[in-house]
Amino acid sequence: MTAHRPDPAAGPAVGSAAPATSVPAVVPDSALTADPGPAGAARSPSRVRQVVSALGSLAVVIAIFWYFLPQYADISKVGSSVRDMTWLEVTTLVVVAGWNLATYLFVMVATMPGLTYSQAFVVAESSTAVANTVPAGGAIGIATSFGMFHSWGFSRSRISVSLLLTGIWNNFAKLSLPVLALALIALQGNPGTGRLIAGLTGIAALMGAIAVFALVLRSDAWAQRVGDGLARWVSALQRPLGRKPVEGWGKATRKFRSRTILLLRSRWRWLTLATLVSHLSLFLVLLLSLRHIGVSNREVSWAEALAVFAFARLVTAIPITPGGVGIVEVALITGLSAAGGARSQVAAAVLVFRALTYVLPIPLGLGAYVFWRRNSSWRRAPNAAPRTELVPESA
Repeated sequence: MTAHRPDPAAGPAVGSAAPATSVPAVVPDSALTADPGPAGAARSPSRVRQVVSALGSLAVVIAIFWYFLPQYADISKVGSSVRDMTWLEVTTLVVVAGWNLATYLFVMVATMPGLTYSQAFVVAESSTAVANTVPAGGAIGIATSFGMFHSWGFSRSRISVSLLLTGIWNNFAKLSLPVLALALIALQGNPGTGRLIAGLTGIAALMGAIAVFALVLRSDAWAQRVGDGLARWVSALQRPLGRKPVEGWGKATRKFRSRTILLLRSRWRWLTLATLVSHLSLFLVLLLSLRHIGVSNREVSWAEALAVFAFARLVTAIPITPGGVGIVEVALITGLSAAGGARSQVAAAVLVFRALTYVLPIPLGLGAYVFWRRNSSWRRAPNAAPRTELVPESA
């Protein structure tokens, strides 16, 4: 959920719907706790890339908010639309935004037996704040989550399982929503060639992802094959960049299977439901923002809004800017305007939506992080978290 869930495998999605749990489906444990290596080893290039990435993100944001928005919509009308909301409409939005923030906690608790909702809130908001403000924040958010879990006595095994499963299920949801939206639009009339192609592509991607995941769970032999196949594919993609081939993915995939199969057999239904509720709650914030600003169902139906929302989340799969800032706004405003909404009202609704789901989690996350640093009552010795039969314990 982002502020509700910065998303797995790609940084926060539209509105930041889930804490940074963006871990690839198969990754060796060492990747989660890797030693940065000797000082000076590859650090200068890394710092250069970070600076270039930060400057690039800043340039994108400036171009969008100082050039695109004023060109696309009358800013004075945008402000007027926001000010015209009643106190009841504002209160409703705040309540729904609060629910949106809470829903991802269900996902985290489902994948981390022994985790309390209070702890889940601290982790979710802290990692989301990082992902929403720092270049490559998704990866740093993962490290933040890992450090918090470890300080509370959770083993590497349990942490890895939670981060991996929440990432995988979030990606399944991101692939599923465009398919669902297309089906709903088709039931209401002609979806158009472009939407049909996009929907069919989404169906193919979703089915492919599910098939790969099913093969991983089928047996150790299949897990090894899938891991080795993914390693060869990733190595081929990285070869032109001069990077070394990835190794150990077959073994990591087998380990992932052995660690997750008990948990999934017990909680896959709850995990699936919690993930869908989380993503749809984020969409509800957008839909209410549209309606309270004055964009009617006749102008943009809820099914069309869902389609734009779903495809915008896919656009942000590549983390160009922290939290997708700027990119999300463009995707939503152009998509919803093309669907029939007045530009100024759509822009106002999207900005309200982003204020509640992108901006609000930042101060909440900062407060949560300070609380974690100062609160010692939750601290435990390594591997001293409450034991469970659902996740085999190891260091």
